[in-house]
Amino acid sequence: MLRSFAVSLGALAMGLVVARGAIHGELAGSVAIEAIGAMLVFTCVGGIAGWIADYLVRDSLERMFRARVEWYRKGLIDAGHIETDSLGDQ
Repeated sequence: MLRSFAVSLGALAMGLVVARGAIHGELAGSVAIEAIGAMLVFTCVGGIAGWIADYLVRDSLERMFRARVEWYRKGLIDAGHIETDSLGDQ
């Protein structure tokens, strides 16, 4: 996710700067320098946003998985399929 966000935001920023330069009729050399600068900055911003999103998604999935496993174990215990002693130290 980190790379996806980084590349997407970097390319979007570069494209917007190039489009702005084309609309205003600016010189290609100055537009290229500004576009590369914008791409670098927004690639870093996208990388940070991607890292945060990846962390939040993984944390959420882990919590949901653990809750589901606990629910399943509790159901097995309530149904009498396993004894609480067989779970060990878990």
